[in-house]
Amino acid sequence: MPVDRERVVALDKRRVWHPYTEMQAYRERVDPLVVVEASGSRLIDADGRSYLDANASWWTCTLGHRHPRLVRALEEQARRLPHAALAGIAHENASFLAEALCAVAPAGLEHAFYSDNGSTAVEVAMKLALQYWAQNGRPERRCFAALEGAFHGETLGVTALGGVEVFRAPFAGVLLDAVHVAPPRESGDTPRAIEELSRVIEGRSAELAALVVEPVVQGAAGMQIYDPAFLRAARELCTAHDVFLIFDEVFTGYGRTGPMWAAEHAAVAPDMLCIAKGITGGMLPLGATLTNERVFAGFLGGAERAFYYGHTFCGNPLGTAVAREVLRVFEDEQVLARAKPKAARIAAAFESMASLPGVEGVRAIGMIGALELGSGDYLTRSGWRVYDEARARGAYLRPLGNVVYVAPSLVIPDDDLDELLGIVRASVEAAVGGSR
Repeated sequence: MPVDRERVVALDKRRVWHPYTEMQAYRERVDPLVVVEASGSRLIDADGRSYLDANASWWTCTLGHRHPRLVRALEEQARRLPHAALAGIAHENASFLAEALCAVAPAGLEHAFYSDNGSTAVEVAMKLALQYWAQNGRPERRCFAALEGAFHGETLGVTALGGVEVFRAPFAGVLLDAVHVAPPRESGDTPRAIEELSRVIEGRSAELAALVVEPVVQGAAGMQIYDPAFLRAARELCTAHDVFLIFDEVFTGYGRTGPMWAAEHAAVAPDMLCIAKGITGGMLPLGATLTNERVFAGFLGGAERAFYYGHTFCGNPLGTAVAREVLRVFEDEQVLARAKPKAARIAAAFESMASLPGVEGVRAIGMIGALELGSGDYLTRSGWRVYDEARARGAYLRPLGNVVYVAPSLVIPDDDLDELLGIVRASVEAAVGGSR
């Protein structure tokens, strides 16, 4: 049945409150895409036009849209057990997924606590750290350390970790205590960043519950990439001062930076690992927080020590069934190996755009490529001019302020990838030059 586009847009503007959106401008001036279907690396709108999905629908569809094996896994599970609470109940998919996640995770992570998205996966890790220290002799450890430019989600607890001020500022007066450290930004800046981190951890170790970082790439900060040596120093410092180290791999995990986990660039393992987004290939909401044995053991020994926290749909059979199939597809289809030449294409294309007028810098790692249009932040509009140009050319290219980037599915066909990279270049040229 055809979609009534005008009716959809009218109801959308009357009733729907969109995320990260200035709603008055949206209602008055924006003509939204009305997506009715998706397949592979493309979105199809109500008029039948296809758009290359440049960010894998907010970094989730690592295997493309509607991968047939994921659809089949969802259909089969829906016919048997769509939902069961995980309180006092075990089911096959939650059990086997936990085993599979621990098998592919960095060394030492032995237990999985399920939630339903990236924010809650990090919130779980924060609560685990706070409660662990409270009931294991260090109740004064209630502060967190994070990185400048950090983004770890939008629940109230994780907002304290945020280093993107537009997301954090409205709630500043009610947030947990957090101290922010500048990661290395330029070549040669790593010693300075490590020294700053060392001062913070050594100086505040008595009150620090955990250091929380996005390993190697800070997504919402503008796809900022930093030296893995900083992670190795963080691991050494946290071990020396007995501070938990938490890696937020909600974006960077599942091959986005090349290896399965960004932590592998530094050959280190955290005490807790937070994952979501790619865990179900964009099919369903699901998150997980993996912990080492020490964290888990800190909650044993009586009812008063239990972790009284959960979500109605945590470990949902549908989500965990699909997540198991995602891991099988990664192995069977050699997704990481097949993505390497695609990553090289992205890096070469963005390097070639460094000389374009208006481009102040480019960077790439794995299946991520980014460029900056002058200076700015998340509210800068320069990237949106590129968005408009790209949409006219058949790509959905949502910017981060002045940062234009791609993070497509890991299995995007080469022809689609080349077309996407060509659209990015043409759109930047048109947006800066003022002509199409």
